Amino acid sequence: MGLNNDDAGHRVLRVSLDGFHHEQRIRYRRGRSSPEGFWLDSYNYPAFRRHLVDGMFLHREELRQEWDYSVFLDVAFAITAARMARRDGTSADPEHESMVRYVEGQRLYFADSDPASKADLVVDNSNPTAPTATSAADVSYR
Repeated sequence: MGLNNDDAGHRVLRVSLDGFHHEQRIRYRRGRSSPEGFWLDSYNYPAFRRHLVDGMFLHREELRQEWDYSVFLDVAFAITAARMARRDGTSADPEHESMVRYVEGQRLYFADSDPASKADLVVDNSNPTAPTATSAADVSYR
């Protein structure tokens, strides 16, 4: 979280959705490895107000109307799993059984919400030092 100024000099508070996780008893009520639990129970959506928000699942039906402008960052599972492995020590293989919750939960999200088609801007973020605008038709989950 941090304070920034936009082009017009307004103060903008950047808040990550990761700051709005449900407590573990809610997040894991469907089971610790449940993709449905990851998709449906991870975040406490009513708990936050309008902010510049980053995070997963932000193009869900119940949130779409909240955004004045949205960006979808597209990165293939092989790359996100490798990044997660470096950050958290998890398996770098997106097909590994320990990754089922996360990969399949995201696949549920993609099937339900098709976030790239809802975003105002789609960015290929495979290389975070050189992000590239792309089209919804060209995202990795299609």
